[in-house]
Amino acid sequence: MRVLAAIEKKLLMRFIEKISVRESVRLSSKRLTHGTAAVSSATNVCYTSPDGPLSGIRIIDLTRVLAGPFATMVLSDLGAEVIKIEHPQKGDETRSWGPPFAGTESCYFLSVNRNKQSIAVDLKKAEGLSVIHDLAKQSDVLIENFIPGALDRIGLGYDALKTIAPQLIYCSISGYGPSGPYHKRPGYDVIAASVGGLVGVTGPEDGEPCKVGVAMTDLATGLYAHGAIMAALLDRQRTGNGQKIDCNLLSTQISCMVNLASNYLNGDREAKRWGTAHESIVPYQAFPTSDGYLTIGSGNNDQFAALCKVLDLTNLLHDDRYATNALRVKNREDLLATLKERFQQKTTKEWLIVLEGAPFPYGPINTIAQAFSDPQVIHNEMVKTVHHPTVGPIKQVAPPVSYSSSHNKIRSAPPVLGQHTKYVLSEIIGYSDCKIKQLIEQGAVASSKDFEDS
Repeated sequence: MRVLAAIEKKLLMRFIEKISVRESVRLSSKRLTHGTAAVSSATNVCYTSPDGPLSGIRIIDLTRVLAGPFATMVLSDLGAEVIKIEHPQKGDETRSWGPPFAGTESCYFLSVNRNKQSIAVDLKKAEGLSVIHDLAKQSDVLIENFIPGALDRIGLGYDALKTIAPQLIYCSISGYGPSGPYHKRPGYDVIAASVGGLVGVTGPEDGEPCKVGVAMTDLATGLYAHGAIMAALLDRQRTGNGQKIDCNLLSTQISCMVNLASNYLNGDREAKRWGTAHESIVPYQAFPTSDGYLTIGSGNNDQFAALCKVLDLTNLLHDDRYATNALRVKNREDLLATLKERFQQKTTKEWLIVLEGAPFPYGPINTIAQAFSDPQVIHNEMVKTVHHPTVGPIKQVAPPVSYSSSHNKIRSAPPVLGQHTKYVLSEIIGYSDCKIKQLIEQGAVASSKDFEDS
C-alpha cells in the first residue's frame, strides 16, 4: 500500500508540474520572485498573482515607437514582466522625439514605456542574437514590429525561435501584414489611416481630409495585439504550446470602420466627411457656444424631446419635419441652423449648468488642460506620479480599467536605456559576470553606467 501511495503521489506531482509549465513556462526560483506562487504540497496547490493577473508572464519587447510599446505597456500594467530590447546607441526612436523633454527623456517615450526593463542589445552581432535566443527560452511572449522578414533573415523569426522555445507566443505587428503587395512597406499610423479610409472621412464637411489628433490606428492595433496575446496565453494553458500572431495597422483600420464599412458593403453607400456630425443621427455633433463648443447627442425621439425642452424650443416638437430621426436626418440643415443659433446665446459654462441632469449625452470640447482638470477625470484618478531615476517625479496617465480583486497599475517609471542589462543577463538568463563583461567588451550589449543594476 505504501508503494502504491508513493506511485500515486509521484504521478500527482508530475501532473501538477505539467499544469505549472502551461501556466507559466520555466518557473525557476528566480521566476517565482516575479509573481507566481510555488506549489506548497501535493494536495495543496496555490497559484496567486500578488502583482496583477499576468504576474509571472515574461514578455520580450522588440518593438518601438507606439503600437507595440503601447501593447506591452497595457500588459505590464496587468503585471507582466516586460523586457524592452533596444539599440545600444540609439534606443527606441521615440527617446529623441521632442521637444518637449522631461530632463533628457522625451515626453513621447515616457508615455508608453512604464513598468519595463531596458536591455541594450546589438542584433547585428551573433553574440547579441544569442542573448535573445537564451532569453526566449525563459520567456512566454515575444512581440516585434520590424518589417516582415527582417527578423527571419537574422535568425529571430518565429520558425527559428519555436524550435528552441516551443512555449513562446510570437506576436508580429506590421503595417500591412506578412504577405501581399504592400508587405515590405514601412507601416506608419497616418498612412494606414489614409489607405484604410479613416483620414478620408475625418475633417470638415467641405474641407480637406484630416488626420485624427492622436495615432488611433496605432493604438487600436496595440489593443488588438494585447487581446490576441491574452487569448493565446489562455490557449497555451490547454495545449502547452505557443503560436504565431500577426497584427497589422491596415487590417486594424479596416476593422475599425465598423458602421461605415457596413454602410458601404451592405448599403452601397460611400462615406463622407461630416466634421463632428453623424451621418445617421441628428442632432449628434458639436455646437458653438458664445465662448466655446458643446457636443450634444440625441439618439432617439425621447432624447430629442428632452433637448427641445431644455433649450426652450418645444415648438420643434410640433414640426412634422423633425418627428423621427430619419426625418431629422433628411432635414438636418434647417434643424441644425435653429439649434446653432440657440446654443450661441450662452457660454459653455452657462449651458453646462442648464444641461445638468439632462437625459441625453452632452459635454464640452475641452483642451488637454481642461480635460485633466475635469472633475470626473480627477475622480477616476487618471493621473499618477512615479519617480524616474534621472528625471525625478513624472506624471503618467493611469490604466483606464479597474478590477474588483486584481491589480492593474503603474509599477515603475520608464527605464533609462540599458538600465537593466546586467540584471537581465545575470538574474534571468543566468550568465556569469565574466560572460557579461565579455559581451559588453564585444559591443553585443550595453549597460547604463549609473543604473545598470537597479
